[in-house]
Amino acid sequence: MIYYLPRARTDLPRPPQASPLAGSAHVWFDSVSAFDRDRREAGSANTAQEADIAEALARPRPTLPGLPADRPLVMGIVNATPDSFSDGGRAFGFDAALAHARALIGAGADIIDIGGESTRPGADDVPLAEEIARTVPVIAALRGEGATVPISIDTRNAAVAEAALDAGADMVNDVSALAHDVAMAGLIATRGVPVCLMHAQGTPKTMQLDPRYDDVLLDVFDHLADRMAHARAAGIDRARLIVDPGIGFGKTLAHNLALLQGLALFHALGVPVLLGASRKRFIGTISAVDSEAGRVPGSLAVALHAAAQAIQIIRVHDVVETVQALALWRAMTTRGEG
Repeated sequence: MIYYLPRARTDLPRPPQASPLAGSAHVWFDSVSAFDRDRREAGSANTAQEADIAEALARPRPTLPGLPADRPLVMGIVNATPDSFSDGGRAFGFDAALAHARALIGAGADIIDIGGESTRPGADDVPLAEEIARTVPVIAALRGEGATVPISIDTRNAAVAEAALDAGADMVNDVSALAHDVAMAGLIATRGVPVCLMHAQGTPKTMQLDPRYDDVLLDVFDHLADRMAHARAAGIDRARLIVDPGIGFGKTLAHNLALLQGLALFHALGVPVLLGASRKRFIGTISAVDSEAGRVPGSLAVALHAAAQAIQIIRVHDVVETVQALALWRAMTTRGEG
C-alpha cells in the first residue's frame, strides 16, 4: 500500500500552483510525499495519477449541514460525568450540564459534544440507563429552548445514541469506531447521521497498560480505513463519516507526538478529521504542569497545530480561548490585497 502525506503550509504569499488542503481557505500544499509501509519513497506511475491524488487531497470535506467547510470547527465538550479526566463533576447533573452547554454555545462553539460515560484511562463502563439519564435530558432541554447548534452524542452504545438522536442530537461520536456495540452501525445507517470513528487500542479500562505499534501513524491510518470500510459495508454513506486518530487512547507520549506530526496523512482517507487532544496528559508531561486546568496553553498550541494541518474539527474544553486563538490564526493566514 502507498501512503500520501501532503506537506501542509500556511505561509504567504501562496504560490499560484498551490492547492487548498482538504478545502481549507488557510492551509495549502504543493507537494506530496508518497511512501510504502517500510517508509520507502514511492513515486506515482504518471502525471495523471499525481493530478488525481492532488485533486483528492484538495477536495473539501463538509462535516454537518450549515457549517463552514473551509475553516476549523470548534467542538465544545460537555462531560456530564462525575469522573472525566479533566473536568469530572464540573458538568455533572442536569442543571450543571445544561448551564455548561449554554456557556459553550455562547462562547462560539460550532458543535457541542455531550457524553455521559467517562473514557479516561482505567474508567469502568456506565449502565445504559445512567448514561441516557445523564445526557438525553440535556439535549432535549437545549432543543426545547430553541438551541440550533449541532449536537453530538459521545457514546459507544446504540441505545444511548438512539435516545439522543430522538431528543435532537445530530451526530454520534463513537470512540470505539462501531466496534463496541454491534447495533451501532445499523442505527447510524438507518438514521443517516454523521458518525465519528475514533482509533483506540484496547478499552478505556485497559488502553494505557502497554500500548504498542509497528508504526503508530500507519497503524492508526490503516485501522481507520478498515473501520470506514466496515461502516460502508453496514450501509453508512461515506459522506457521513468523520475520523479521529484518538490521541491518548492507547498511546504513549511518543505515539501521540508521531500522530500529531503526521496529521496531514489522514486527509488521504477523504473524510473530515476530528482531533481531541485538549488538556490531555501528554501536554502536562511535556510542559511539566500537573493540573489539568494548567494545560490550557499547551492545548491551544496543539489546536493551532491542528488548524495548520487543515484538521476540520478540534474538540476542546476551553472554547473561549480556542475560538479567539483560531480567529487570530485565520487572520494571519488569510491572503490580503496589499
